[in-house]
Amino acid sequence: MKASQYFSMSLFLLILLISCPWLISANPHLNNFLGCLDSFYSNDISKVIYTQNNASYSSVLNATIQNLRFSTPTTPKPLVIVTPLQTSHIQATIRCSRTNGLNLRIRSGGHDFEGLSYVSQVPFVVLDLTNFRSVKIDVKNKVAWVQSGAILGEFYSEIAKRSRTLAFPAGICHTVGVGGYLSGGGYGLLLRKYGLAVDNVIDAVFIDVNGRILKRKSMGEDLFWAIRGGGGGSFGVVLSWKVKLVSVPSTVTVFTIRKTLEENATNLVHQWQSVGHKLPGDIFSAVTMRKVNRNGKPTILVAFSSFFLGETNALITLMKARFPELGLKKEHCTEMSWIESILYFGQIQNKSIDVLLDRSYKSPLNAPWFKTKLDYVKNPIPKAGFEKIWSKLYEEDAETAAMAFIAYGGKMAEIPESATPFPHRDGNLYHIAYTVGWDGEENTKSQRYMKWIRKFYSFMTPFVSKSPRGAYVNYRDDDIGTNNKKGETSYAKASVWGRKYFKNNFDKLIYIKTKVDPHNFFKHEQSIPVSV
Repeated sequence: MKASQYFSMSLFLLILLISCPWLISANPHLNNFLGCLDSFYSNDISKVIYTQNNASYSSVLNATIQNLRFSTPTTPKPLVIVTPLQTSHIQATIRCSRTNGLNLRIRSGGHDFEGLSYVSQVPFVVLDLTNFRSVKIDVKNKVAWVQSGAILGEFYSEIAKRSRTLAFPAGICHTVGVGGYLSGGGYGLLLRKYGLAVDNVIDAVFIDVNGRILKRKSMGEDLFWAIRGGGGGSFGVVLSWKVKLVSVPSTVTVFTIRKTLEENATNLVHQWQSVGHKLPGDIFSAVTMRKVNRNGKPTILVAFSSFFLGETNALITLMKARFPELGLKKEHCTEMSWIESILYFGQIQNKSIDVLLDRSYKSPLNAPWFKTKLDYVKNPIPKAGFEKIWSKLYEEDAETAAMAFIAYGGKMAEIPESATPFPHRDGNLYHIAYTVGWDGEENTKSQRYMKWIRKFYSFMTPFVSKSPRGAYVNYRDDDIGTNNKKGETSYAKASVWGRKYFKNNFDKLIYIKTKVDPHNFFKHEQSIPVSV
């Protein structure tokens, strides 16, 4: 090291430690970590490093936290947040974290339902990919390169600027980060036509534990398979993804029909179970349920919603043939573009499409504080079962609870469960997402709400998949099991939650993890473990 470089690093550390004396007691390796980064970054370090003494630290940390359960004074905070501007910054952060014994959490959008991308029980660093957000669209070849730090809304907006008849089969919550979303699978309005988002990934740029930059050919098919659905934070850092864009008509149709129990909702939702997964792949079909008050009395409101790749008349003809009891009429339907349907289902249809670029937008789909769980259903729930479900939704602590059924079938039934780590394909009629939420004024009741959703999840056991009871890795749920605080665990313990997320694919994921990260550097409470 040159004398000038040594002086620069020493001066940087001296200023930092004088202004932040807590650093030495907080973690004995932190000053070495910062010095390590400075030796790589040189004059760029002040642009990408945020310590707890930095005036912008809290705003950077909280900018993308969507679930305020993980933004409390007692929530463990990172010693450092790194917001890299170039690939070499990421390589240096990996190297310096490894050599100084610090856990590394990788954040692209901050939507992790258990906060695992920005919370750790051991001293840790957050690698925030917010500056890696470019989107490059190739309309002629129907492909795109999108960086992990981009949000879905930014990706969608770029597609819509270039074409009214191209789309990407991802979700409706536009502030979700692309990196974490694709790492776990990703379902959306086009899943029955084109499968999951990850089914349409054809290449990636990846940095491994040794700092090597790899693409599909150089990483090999095993690792490429693992990063497409094996869950974020287990294998390395995916910088960008090459994806196939898919064709959609210039005009699509949406509708929502709402029915209460007094309007035959129980019979309709019971029948939907035998209809939704058998509809043509051009239709996305969902049902949501929650308690409401009508005329001073509580009841259950059931909303039947669909997205159709076509115009109104064709949809009405189809639904009259397949589900006439629903009573779909022209006045229920609205024609729009694909990009406008994202706003419709995201419940932001009264805003300009420019809202998709707002990274700080708080979705009305989730309360500020919430807990979410997910199940898969292979056999229809009987009517008597729904009567019991309604009684649970009438309970006092379910006042903010909701259930959503998303129909499978179509393309989802055609793709083998071993094609990607996401295994929940053929044989599933639909999945159920359960959510309970609350606001700040109700935070004293948070444990009541958490207790309620856990009891309700237990109550649903007879109606959902078994051996294992399936779960979705992008709907993180630490109730179903975790690694220990250091991310180290036994195969038997990890299998408790790993089989629920990945079924038989879990063994292959462990094999690949052991090969590419044998010392288990990339780890968190539900990361893929190494074999022993």
